[in-house]
Amino acid sequence: MNVVIFTCSPNLDGLTAACGKAAQEGALEVGANVKIINLNQQKIGRCQACGNGWGPCRNEHECQVQDEFQALHASLEGFDAFVFVTPVYFGDLSESAKAFTDRLRRCEAFKEESYFQGKPIIEVAAAGGTGNGITSCLTALERIFLTIKAEKFDLIGVTQKNRKYKLETIKAAAKEMVSLYSSKK
Repeated sequence: MNVVIFTCSPNLDGLTAACGKAAQEGALEVGANVKIINLNQQKIGRCQACGNGWGPCRNEHECQVQDEFQALHASLEGFDAFVFVTPVYFGDLSESAKAFTDRLRRCEAFKEESYFQGKPIIEVAAAGGTGNGITSCLTALERIFLTIKAEKFDLIGVTQKNRKYKLETIKAAAKEMVSLYSSKK
């Protein structure tokens, strides 16, 4: 089983990165092939709402804004499961997460069969400060991935206070997701 883990923070040694590593450990323990992609290290600009608000993304399922989104988007077809980890900024996804998911949603929402359709996803909101905003961030993630027909496996909120046991939860969730869906293939 091929799993991609998206992290979306410029801090390569912070809570978001630790969540991604926990998911990686869990998936690897049960034999998954894992790729971690930090969206902050990708050159992905924001959606331009081309033309009348819908460019070729709606019907051709491709974004006409030329950057690293195209290659990353095309590569997602080969994955069987997803983990998406974003820090919580002002009760929402990080800017790199928003840029990517805004364009992804437009390209995938009206596809006959989305790259995400029926595939499991673990959605993680990592709040490094007070922990406020986790619920609204997870709600936004849920709405995005429901739109592109992903199958919600788990929603996990993490703070600095609950970090220790939530990292174990993320690891266990990734392990269980891979085990369960590997047997369905």
